[in-house]
Amino acid sequence: MSTIHGATELGQATAKRQVFSPLEVYWDAFQKWRKRERLRTELCHLSERELTDIGITPGDIDYVTSNRWRRDATTPRHSTGWHGAIVLMLLCTCSLVFASETRAQCTARDGLQKQLRLKKTSSPVMPQALVRSAVDVPVWKKITVGTFSDSFALRNALHAVGCGTGGSAREILARPAFTLSLTKTDLELFTVSAAELGFQTETASLGQIYARAQQLGFGLAAAEIAPHLRLQYLDQPIGEFLIIGMEPIKTWEGEPVILTVANGGAGLILIGQDGRADAEISVASRFVFVGSHKAAPAEAALVHH
Repeated sequence: MSTIHGATELGQATAKRQVFSPLEVYWDAFQKWRKRERLRTELCHLSERELTDIGITPGDIDYVTSNRWRRDATTPRHSTGWHGAIVLMLLCTCSLVFASETRAQCTARDGLQKQLRLKKTSSPVMPQALVRSAVDVPVWKKITVGTFSDSFALRNALHAVGCGTGGSAREILARPAFTLSLTKTDLELFTVSAAELGFQTETASLGQIYARAQQLGFGLAAAEIAPHLRLQYLDQPIGEFLIIGMEPIKTWEGEPVILTVANGGAGLILIGQDGRADAEISVASRFVFVGSHKAAPAEAALVHH
């Protein structure tokens, strides 16, 4: 009892010695809120099946992204005076603007899915940081493969470190078509969005994205890279979803699936998604590719649908 009481008093004394400037306090809260809104946007772009894989439903998105905000808001703060209140008012004004934009994106995403089912044309968007050649893109991360004797040991390793595996991803890891390298090898990985590849529309088909990536000198990754990256990327930021640029593997029912390494806010997870060549992917989505021995073109081109 005395030890706990002493630790509590020490924690309280430490908290009392902390001095927060009003601007720092509210700016920090605002930045955290921005991160949660980016997470909300990412979750809104997932299908119901993909949301189920990470343990939530479309109706849970607002709760998942705002729960931490409510918890932070209840944390006691020192009085910051009238100047702190002014800063808070300014930040709240900005918050309302970003909130309306993010919720509009969620609504737009639902409308976009309906449009895609009706095969309507998407609105064009401008690419960001256009990639002209794979040789110009720096290595994002290095991982090691060939460290597991079989997929069963690999799945056990994922479970041991607390990495979740979605239903379709679990099925893919158990399929005969999913193979592992027998030799320990270090691999260099590159990340790029479809927009950076030159696509100017809201979405692009998976087949078109792959074709453009290979044209620029990127190579498709082996399926085993997905679980190995999941194991070796434990500091993945919340809200990041990385689609592995890989040849799809079919489920037992014959559905082609590709893998995604994600942190949707409920923990680190490996999930599967539609791997059909005509599957529509948001151009904001980021892909993981490997290097290729093929020469990349000297000039980049914008891709129109």
